[in-house]
Amino acid sequence: MMFRFRWTLTKRIWLSFALLIFLIGVIMSLVYPFMIKNALREDSYDTIEYVQSTLYQGKGNYGFGDSSMTEVNHQVAAKAVGNLFVDSNYHQAEGNLIKQAAIYKPMVHNMASQKAASKRYELEYQGATLYYVISKVYTNLGSGYFVSYMWDTYPNELMNKLWTRMIYIFIMVGILSLFIAFWLARYLKRPLDILGRRFEEISRLNWEKPFEWKGDEEFERLSSQFEKMRLNLIKYDHAQKVFLQQASHELKTPIMVVHSYAQSVKDHIYPKGDLDNSIDVIIHEAEQMEKRVKKLLYFTRYDSLNDQKLKYQLIRFGDLARLIRERLIAQRQDIAIHIEGEETILWGDREQLQTVFENLVENGLRYAQSKLWMFAEQKARKSVITITNDGNPIPEEEKEAMFEPFEKGTKGQFGLGLAIVRRIVRAHRGEIKAENRQNGVAFVVSLPSPPEEKLPSELVIKK
Repeated sequence: MMFRFRWTLTKRIWLSFALLIFLIGVIMSLVYPFMIKNALREDSYDTIEYVQSTLYQGKGNYGFGDSSMTEVNHQVAAKAVGNLFVDSNYHQAEGNLIKQAAIYKPMVHNMASQKAASKRYELEYQGATLYYVISKVYTNLGSGYFVSYMWDTYPNELMNKLWTRMIYIFIMVGILSLFIAFWLARYLKRPLDILGRRFEEISRLNWEKPFEWKGDEEFERLSSQFEKMRLNLIKYDHAQKVFLQQASHELKTPIMVVHSYAQSVKDHIYPKGDLDNSIDVIIHEAEQMEKRVKKLLYFTRYDSLNDQKLKYQLIRFGDLARLIRERLIAQRQDIAIHIEGEETILWGDREQLQTVFENLVENGLRYAQSKLWMFAEQKARKSVITITNDGNPIPEEEKEAMFEPFEKGTKGQFGLGLAIVRRIVRAHRGEIKAENRQNGVAFVVSLPSPPEEKLPSELVIKK
């Protein structure tokens, strides 16, 4: 079993700052010495060339000032620059003479091979580095080479001092960053703590108090989203209460009729003249109540409908339309039901789409005067199904409301049929709308077209 660490926001911020400081320290320890060394090395050469240019004023005038004839020792020299004149025969003529052959021989080799007027060199000797510049000169002593050199004693001392100070600064910054991390953790936790308390209140169904955070843009956006959620919860709670009230009202009437008729029959009183007719009323009301309960269950079922519950398949519209016509034609045999676009292929859950079209046809049969049309076609990667009846037009203000639960038309039954239709259509990522047309009222259902890889090859439209 894998063990998981549970980190608080404070610990995560502290850990983030600690890792950041550690990462900066590693980078500094790798990059900083290299950069400082190069910078000090460049500074040493600049110093050497400056001293050399000061002493050598051009052809004819040359001197070492108060320079002694002794060598500049790397163990005692700080930022001292040694100067040496070498004649054309590579003999040390004047200046800070170099006694070590291990140092002077490489210099002579560089003098002999140097083509440039002036060039920089460096030499490792007994764990130290000697920086020197060789320039070809023509002086009052004759032609030769002007060598100026400097040991790395001063650059090393300076780099050690800088590195020590950098460590102190790094430690101070690390300590300061921990205080900043502590403050930042408290700063970030405050709105989250407030938000957490509001969630606690909502968990106790106390969502009447609005929530608004003024200040940081991110937290303002978070509070705005929380407020939207709160308002949606209030709407949902209100809708649930209204739904229960309306459902109770729908069931109350048949229950009262069944109760009163049953009590009358028990008392040997027959409201419909005899026992059989009175019992028929009870059976009829029980059937109506059963239909209402089924509609309510079907409606509430779609609150949790999702793609995983839909069994998508290819459906030939003609097969589905003919089945619905055979099942419902008996309700009104005086209405002619026409089917067009039978070869149109739909993509969806067959059982659910059958429920959609049965509800629409059943609704249309209640309002149709003589005809009802079921028409399907493909349009712009959509399957469009239109159920039209030649009844009276729908008032404009009722076109949207009629899809809400318990909204009944003049000949409506339970007020759930169209609400169920819209939920199923939306679960299929489609849309439904009602339109008034010259020949009556049309309900237009738009569904996504079947994927091309699911269609038989002869039905795929070639581009």
